[in-house]
Amino acid sequence: MSVPAGESLRLIRAGVDTYQEPVVYLRADSAVCRSEGFEAQARVIVETGGRSLVCTLNVVTDGGWLGSGVAALSEAAWRRLRPRTDDLATFRHAEAAESASRIRAKVYGQSLTHIEYEAIMRDAIAGRLSDIELAAFLAACVAQQLEDPEVTALTQAMVHVGTTLTWHSSVVLDKHCVGGLPGNRTTPIVVAIVAACGQLIPKTSSRAITSPAGTADAMATLAPVELDLAAMRRVVEREGGCIVWGGSVGLSPADDVLIRVERPLDFDSNAQLIASVLSKKIAAGSTHVLLDMPVGPTAKIRSFEAARTLGKSMSAVGTALGIKVGLHLSDGTQPVGGAIGPALEARSVLAVLGRETHAPRDLRERALDLAGAVLELDGARPGEGRARAVQVLDSGLAEQKFEAICEAQGGMRTPPVARHRAPVVAAASGTVRTIDNRVLGRIAKLAGAPADPAAGLELHVRLGDRVERGMPLMTVHAETSGELAYALSYQRHHTSAIDVEP
Repeated sequence: MSVPAGESLRLIRAGVDTYQEPVVYLRADSAVCRSEGFEAQARVIVETGGRSLVCTLNVVTDGGWLGSGVAALSEAAWRRLRPRTDDLATFRHAEAAESASRIRAKVYGQSLTHIEYEAIMRDAIAGRLSDIELAAFLAACVAQQLEDPEVTALTQAMVHVGTTLTWHSSVVLDKHCVGGLPGNRTTPIVVAIVAACGQLIPKTSSRAITSPAGTADAMATLAPVELDLAAMRRVVEREGGCIVWGGSVGLSPADDVLIRVERPLDFDSNAQLIASVLSKKIAAGSTHVLLDMPVGPTAKIRSFEAARTLGKSMSAVGTALGIKVGLHLSDGTQPVGGAIGPALEARSVLAVLGRETHAPRDLRERALDLAGAVLELDGARPGEGRARAVQVLDSGLAEQKFEAICEAQGGMRTPPVARHRAPVVAAASGTVRTIDNRVLGRIAKLAGAPADPAAGLELHVRLGDRVERGMPLMTVHAETSGELAYALSYQRHHTSAIDVEP
């Protein structure tokens, strides 16, 4: 097939993972690149087969791997454009987004209205804003510490540019943990208990952003989580609850875009956290949400004062948008359940639901506290919710409900086991005085989590435990010997992960 020079190019797959950012690769000497005056990092509209996509341009100066007459697409761009064999594509400049001026206003300290935020969100999900522009927007929101009315406007805008579900019940329950606490995999247990009590709890969860495992990562080792909206609705209508990946149902697409940009920046603000959480809960049709806030020196929230400040704002914004927010402050001084990594955390969940003798007691008690608090959001007296949660868990009804949810989502499966593992032992006898959540999380990530679901670590000690020299403090799990060695090397240089004092 001949390729009209200067007008169109054949598309190929570059095989480059740019996370979720669509990128197109053009040769610097191509007729299209030269005639259109395209420069690196320009925003370019790629059109093929009746579909179009705004991409970031990367210019290839050495065309050895990119032949003449072709353009290459990153994995994210390829998935969204879905070109057919021998499809030709045309290219043109993307017009500057009108909302870019609103981003500049925010950078210079101006407050924005709901309409202005909505314009930014619409341009974000349409791909009209570059990652650089979105990063500037996020940084401005972090620096300026938005007041509650402006956070409400931002949250409302994020909801309006997406889809909002409605359910047959006037009470739709949910819970969310702000994160920062490894192994805190209470959600599958809470959903199973609440659904077994006859309540509606359509749970959308996230994959890991900076942690070694998100709820969706752990759940994916037990059952499919990438359900579309129709499938999610079928599961909830059949079983009363679900645990699905929020990115697959697209209920708050603006939040998905912002999270993609936040990921490499590794920062967020209370405003972004509140808008992210509540936009997804409102979009999922939730009416009552429990916010779990672990507090500890190496958790995301490091003081009870900070937790109360965040909780007060979350409640105020929720009330303004018609959703009831309950607050639950919890211990964030050490990991929960003794397992860090998708498959390892999933096994802890199964042990608690199965009432096994070796099940981690701290995970069980925390899940019961949260499930009880969720059940009490609908008006039950204090203590009644937890008593009901204990009854449902101990009777096996929660386990049955969880298995039914897994089957409804596509079938229950067994979590994988890592090929390599190695213990980390105490260098001296003493007492465990501190455990660093962040360092442990980093070790698990270097071992391969969450990309390798079986990777991570098992923690064998708790704060206050007495250990003897040579006793195992943790066991690191990895799919490859290289990743195992990398994680162990990092641990040797960061012995503060578990501080043992005489």
